[in-house]
Amino acid sequence: MTAQPPLPLSMVPAAVPVGLAVSLVEGDRGGEVYIRGQLCDVWDVGDGAARRWAAVKLVRLHAASAAEIAKAFKVSTVALWKWGQLADAGGVAALVAEKKGPKRPSVLVASTIERIVALRGQHRSLRSIAAAVGVSEFSVRRALKIVDEQGIQETASTSSLTRQEGTRRPEQLPLPVLPAPLARGGERAAARAGLLECAEPRFAPAARARHAGLFLALPALETTGLLACAKDTYGSLPDGFYGLETVLIDAVLRALAGEARAEGATRFDPQELGRVLGMDRAPEVKTIRRRISQLAEADKAQDLIAALAKHHLTATGPGGEDLAAILYVDGHVRAYQGTKKIGKIYSTRLKFPVPATEETWVTDAHGSPVFVVMSAPGASLAAELRRLLPELRTAVGDGRRVLVGFDRGGWSPDLFKHMAEKGFDVLTWRKGASKDVQKDLFKEVSHTDGHGEERKWSVADTVVDLSLAATKTTGEVFPIRQVSRIVAATGGGTRQIHILTTDRTMSAGEVVYRMGSRWRQENQFRYARMHFDLDSHDSYTSTGDNEDRLVPEPAKKKAYQKVVAARNAHAEAAAVADANLLALKTPAEGAGEVTVTSAMHNQAMTPVWEAEKALAAAENVHKSIPAKVRLGDLNPGQQVLNTEVKLIHHGIRMAAYNTAMTIAREIRTNTGYRRANQEAHALMRQAFNQPGDIDTSEPGHLVIRLDPLPTKAKTAAIKELCDHLNSTETRYPGTNLILKYTIK
Repeated sequence: MTAQPPLPLSMVPAAVPVGLAVSLVEGDRGGEVYIRGQLCDVWDVGDGAARRWAAVKLVRLHAASAAEIAKAFKVSTVALWKWGQLADAGGVAALVAEKKGPKRPSVLVASTIERIVALRGQHRSLRSIAAAVGVSEFSVRRALKIVDEQGIQETASTSSLTRQEGTRRPEQLPLPVLPAPLARGGERAAARAGLLECAEPRFAPAARARHAGLFLALPALETTGLLACAKDTYGSLPDGFYGLETVLIDAVLRALAGEARAEGATRFDPQELGRVLGMDRAPEVKTIRRRISQLAEADKAQDLIAALAKHHLTATGPGGEDLAAILYVDGHVRAYQGTKKIGKIYSTRLKFPVPATEETWVTDAHGSPVFVVMSAPGASLAAELRRLLPELRTAVGDGRRVLVGFDRGGWSPDLFKHMAEKGFDVLTWRKGASKDVQKDLFKEVSHTDGHGEERKWSVADTVVDLSLAATKTTGEVFPIRQVSRIVAATGGGTRQIHILTTDRTMSAGEVVYRMGSRWRQENQFRYARMHFDLDSHDSYTSTGDNEDRLVPEPAKKKAYQKVVAARNAHAEAAAVADANLLALKTPAEGAGEVTVTSAMHNQAMTPVWEAEKALAAAENVHKSIPAKVRLGDLNPGQQVLNTEVKLIHHGIRMAAYNTAMTIAREIRTNTGYRRANQEAHALMRQAFNQPGDIDTSEPGHLVIRLDPLPTKAKTAAIKELCDHLNSTETRYPGTNLILKYTIK
């Protein structure tokens, strides 16, 4: 090795080092490359070919790594590699850059674009437009893209296309994509210290907010009255960061997004859902449970349900009809799968008794839930109906007659008379065996529903007398209207079914239609189970049941079954004895006179006497067993599930269900979506899960700009929905911001 130190990389102080041996100088006069201080390449300003050739030579000499050379020449390693390939193929001349620009004049002049847009407005296909204009299908797509993205617009007055180059509105600052939430540490610290009643919603501008579609539910949520009724019932929650409105809005929006249970909050990004709530993050599971438990401590859940029912029934239906005119009542069994000792109830859906709690639900004529109460364990629907009448009258608010429909579980002629006296009309199926109506009384009737669809039936409209249980000895009856139909029987042939009602003014066709519409309540149960977790366990706490409560004695039912079996055996024995005595008294032809002795008679009657003794013994045993016993004696330690928390969640789910039904109805009635009758609910759920932008730049408004949906038809439908929701001028709860919806 020489003792002389190596030369510096460059003789120019402003040179940029490239690796360990190369330096690069670029300025107003061109560029220079030095290797170990010696000048190796020079090029003038604008001589791109020489500059590229210098870079290629450095790569070939391995003077530095490709990445270091590409960084010094301000290009990518891919571009550097392409330069080497061009030099290998055509030498230095191949490194001369081609002049950029169109090779021929564009066919998409203003007149051509105008014609393409006009034909597209006639809903013609891209292929037919291309053939009519004389361009390629790609050019048609390009023209439409220019219209959407580069400022071609159609004016309302002249319907002509003009460039927006001179009339473009001032540039708006782009929204930040998923920015950090607003810092609210001070408010959280104040909430922990007990110095903050609740945090108010504050929104930060954001692009591509994941749950922006949930903002569409807020106008419909306001019509349910949940927030107003909860505020009137509870006032407010104890001081804390999340207030009453925020907790309820969060619960409803999670239900609409498919996670109605508190545990469903773990499936959301708290910051993403917090953007919709106006918070830095959405409440988590423990916070939700704590806040709902604080509401439950007030013991006012049934008051909240009653307030929601009154708010619902005092409103008008979609067609302006009175929602309180027709109500449906049915029981719902909510099965329990835990380890607690819960009483069993027969489930008609599962077809066997299961540990469960029973609820009584009231819906309007459209199947929307109105009211719910927890039924007493083992109570019949007839008993629950009698108990519900005062609360229904309070919810209705006046003395007008209300038609109440229910199934055969509420069969009770005494109940029918009681309801008629209290101003409620009955609508139910006839239960038990009954005589068929004469066929000459049947005639064709029809009814046209709210959608304009006409239905026809063959019915007989008669009046029947029902015996009252309390006056069977005096023979008093209750006359009631009966509408009969002939339907196909299960085993072939036909049979008659009978509808009973105390309403004498309703047409026979509408009576049949209203009775069939009771299935809307069953559909509501099914929809709520599928999408809102109706049967979920929102509370795992339980309390001891009242052990002094009288419950039916199961042994009496079993004893009665033995009585029925003994009666059947006695009837069979009597029939056999009659046949044997007849055979003794009727000798064969030509046998002469036959004498029936006492021994022969006793032998024929012995099975009958034994059956009589068994029947008497069974009846005595049945009579000796009490009909009801103390629950503590029959099933000590039985538990009942917490009802207060469940009723609060029922109120939230009722509001979520009615919100969803309202949005789906708006899609059917206020948009031009052709498949709205079949896909309104699917389109609604898709819109709720659509991302979008949150824009706070417009004073007094909160602008929600949703991303387009997968198809143009769905995008157009949601745009029409947005226009309709804008007309409501809904204010975001807890703020003065008016919600404004658009779609990209």
